[in-house]
Amino acid sequence: MDIDPPTWAHDPSVPDYAPPEGAVDAHCHVFGPGDRFPYAPQRKYTPTDAPKEKLFALRRHLGFARNVIVQASCHGRDNAALLDALTADPEGCRGIAVVDPEISDSTLHEMDAAGVRGVRFNFVRRLVDPDPLDVSARLAARVAALGWHVVVYFEASDLEDLAPFLKQLPCDVVIDHMGRPDIAAGVDAPGFDAFRALVDDPKFWVKVGCPERMTQDGPPYDDVSPFARTLVEQIPNRVLWGTDWPHPNMKSHVPDDGLLVDRIPVIAPTPELRQKLLVDNPHRLYFAR
Repeated sequence: MDIDPPTWAHDPSVPDYAPPEGAVDAHCHVFGPGDRFPYAPQRKYTPTDAPKEKLFALRRHLGFARNVIVQASCHGRDNAALLDALTADPEGCRGIAVVDPEISDSTLHEMDAAGVRGVRFNFVRRLVDPDPLDVSARLAARVAALGWHVVVYFEASDLEDLAPFLKQLPCDVVIDHMGRPDIAAGVDAPGFDAFRALVDDPKFWVKVGCPERMTQDGPPYDDVSPFARTLVEQIPNRVLWGTDWPHPNMKSHVPDDGLLVDRIPVIAPTPELRQKLLVDNPHRLYFAR
């Protein structure tokens, strides 16, 4: 399988906005290096290596203190690269794993000790072949006993079918990328109204970053900002933000991570909202233990 062109900028701008002390990039990844952490045979893309050293350097460059590293589909259910990154910075990193539903309890406990705090269910079929919902529900019950949560990735067209499953999960549920709303339809569209109704339930958290992945107009992503700001103001205690570095599967452009940081005051217009988004909320969910 051919290696995808680089999807991350090697020289991102220095953001004008300085995040508050303790700020967390709550959605990012590590890829490889492939010669040490091979990519999964069943992967649907092969990224350019983006190892932990590059992620940590970006964190410093952008002015963040901590990372939540999410297992990406190109590594499948082999979490070795993720665990390696967590071990390298146990105070500054937490993780979200993708695991085999039959994983042993002992392995889950080892992951917990390493800093994993949840599992991810990916329902985007162009990226993965999802497990049956009943299988995922049983896994969610097992990880809930550890105090973990579930992270879900889906697209807006999947919401109606997935909502009953998500509502019955026995733990907190973090939704990636605002549920991938239809940006062209606008913030007042019925689809986004349905999403907002779902996340009124206090078990749901939402990641409000990744405008580069949803935009119709391109940088500086003004078409996506109203969606994120609406959610920040609706559920200020349950929103998270992340760079999505190194931006896997980006086809339209290579995002500038400095620009992404500079969008934060646009979607969280007060210091209080920014403190919750970047510090209080991710610390409560990921770093309380």
